[in-house]
Amino acid sequence: MTTHPDFSSPRIAILGGGPGGYEAAMVAASLGATVTVIERAGLGGSAVLTDVVPSKTLIATADLMTRVAEAGELGVKFDVDGGDFVPVMRADLKHINDRLLNLARNQSRDIRDGLEKQGVRIIEGSGRLLDSHRIEVLTVDGTETVEADTILLAVGAHPRELETARPDGERILNWTQIYNLDELPEELIVVGSGVTGAEFASAYNGLGSKVTLVSSRDRVLPGSDVDAAVVLEEVFERRGVRVLSRSRAQTVERTDDGVVVTLSDGTKVTGSHCLLCLGSIPNTAGIGLEEAGVAVSESGHIKVDGVSRTTAPNIYAAGDCTGVLPLASVAAMQGRIAVAHFMGDGVTPLKLHQVASNIFTSPEIANVGVSEAEIESGKYQADVIKLSLRSNARAKMRNAKDGFVKIFARKGSGTVIGGVVVGPNASELIFPISIAVKQKLHVDDVASTFTVYPSLTGSISEAARRLHVHM
Repeated sequence: MTTHPDFSSPRIAILGGGPGGYEAAMVAASLGATVTVIERAGLGGSAVLTDVVPSKTLIATADLMTRVAEAGELGVKFDVDGGDFVPVMRADLKHINDRLLNLARNQSRDIRDGLEKQGVRIIEGSGRLLDSHRIEVLTVDGTETVEADTILLAVGAHPRELETARPDGERILNWTQIYNLDELPEELIVVGSGVTGAEFASAYNGLGSKVTLVSSRDRVLPGSDVDAAVVLEEVFERRGVRVLSRSRAQTVERTDDGVVVTLSDGTKVTGSHCLLCLGSIPNTAGIGLEEAGVAVSESGHIKVDGVSRTTAPNIYAAGDCTGVLPLASVAAMQGRIAVAHFMGDGVTPLKLHQVASNIFTSPEIANVGVSEAEIESGKYQADVIKLSLRSNARAKMRNAKDGFVKIFARKGSGTVIGGVVVGPNASELIFPISIAVKQKLHVDDVASTFTVYPSLTGSISEAARRLHVHM
């Protein structure tokens, strides 16, 4: 006789407690499911404990130091014995790292408390799929089997390493180990000029380290808006960050008092520390994917469709392990979509062109929707307006010289299909453009919406007004 699951209170097991896992758990519990979360390191996953929360907290300190260093141009003076002087700031790295790690632990605890209040069961341990309905969990107390009507895999990823550049946690570091330092690196070599590498290069430069950025590509942030990357490179040059473009690190070795990075052309670069930012590898090995019928790509990422389904019945996946986009916001959305789909709630497949993202360098770089590269390739037909923040009154008041607002409007219809913001708090400023992209607003809708004067958002409205001329 065939038995059917009781969908009045379906059982959902979630392997991984990062954004994809805990967001899904919250939604599932609110919809009446019986939810179990299996997590080996701590609620919040790497996003909260070793990646997003710690790094952005570090960056906040660096940003404050950068603004104070430039405060003299705004008329802020520091008096000692009645005289003016330029302050010499010092980053107390132990204090900074203690604070950010404590903040991360508190955030993890808050997530755990929130899940438990909703009746979610949390198991601390490592899980492995037995089939499409069972997970074997290894805990400190032994082994337990969790049975479920559906399973969500949100196992995340870990830093990629090179055989010739092994982190030792002291001088050669990956981005999860960088917070173990008690003293600021005197000379930090950052290998990798993608988002993570650029963010840490910017942050440690702001904290006072002498930074060298090794980039295997022609420019930093090779996958980002070209104009934005140019602005960041100009800022790096002005602030003393040394960028070695078209340079690939061959080996990283420790010396008596530092590190030496040997490039592919034989050039040797010396420093006190080296931070490796070489991308990540999904945590999909050895968790029973093959036995359960879950297909993975050549890179080891779990294959999913627009509603987070894998190739195995009853199994969904979300987050960095899927390789869709390595963003906490995308992981969370994938998790919510998976639960809604399984529970029969209203669901819209993930639409990547609606995803807003931000690079937390100084200045910040945010984007949403279609890219200018896609427009130039002919994939989309659009008008483009770029407005420098140098013409914005509020930017002048704040002495914010670097940045711009760029909006893309579809030819013919005039709907907003994308945009880029470079400047202070770009992560906040991208939101109105994100709304315009999501709701398919016409540039005139944006232009006719009131903004505060003076404000940085005024440049968004002004860019939209200028696009009206092209209609």
